[in-house]
Amino acid sequence: MSERDNEACELCGRAKLPLTRHHLIPQTRHKNRRNKRDFSRSEVRTRLAMLCEPCHANVHVHYSNKELERRLNTVEALRQEPVIVKFSRWIARKPAGFKPVSRPIHYR
Repeated sequence: MSERDNEACELCGRAKLPLTRHHLIPQTRHKNRRNKRDFSRSEVRTRLAMLCEPCHANVHVHYSNKELERRLNTVEALRQEPVIVKFSRWIARKPAGFKPVSRPIHYR
C-alpha cells in the first residue's frame, strides 16, 4: 500500500482503498481555447481529486469531459450532483474490496 492509500476518497469518504487521480479539468480538454482562458496552466495540471475506483468510474459514466470541464471542475460541484450524491451514499456502505458492475448509459 502506498502513502495515498491511507487517504479517503473525496466523494464517498471510504478510507484505506487504492485511490486514483481524477483530473477535475479533463486532460482531453487541456488545449481547449475556453479552458486556456478560464484556467491558468498550472491549475489545469494540478486541479485533481483523489477518488476510489468505483467513484471515479461513476463520474465518467455519467458526465462527458466537456461537462466535467465546464460545470463540474471542483470537488464541491461534484459533491452536489444528485447522481454523485446517491452513488456516494450507496458505495460508502460497501466493504473496501467491493466493485460494482457498471452498465453503460445509452443516450437517446
